[in-house]
Amino acid sequence: MKAFRIEGEFLMKDRWQRFVREVASKDKKSAVEYILSDMGGRHRTKRKNVKIQDVKQVKPEDVESQLVRDTLEGDKGDK
Repeated sequence: MKAFRIEGEFLMKDRWQRFVREVASKDKKSAVEYILSDMGGRHRTKRKNVKIQDVKQVKPEDVESQLVRDTLEGDKGDK
């Protein structure tokens, strides 16, 4: 798995709310799909109201999210 940092904004009620999320995923497309699904589930936001502005692959040592870091470390043991 790889780590990705995704930046963007979503429509919450009547204003745009910025977000930065880190996810562990096999590729860029899956990471974006996860974010769209998660935003819809957590905030009841439709996909058309989520604007992805940047997707960057992040080195494992630069990951800020403990959950993503643990996922990446756990994935190493499976190989």
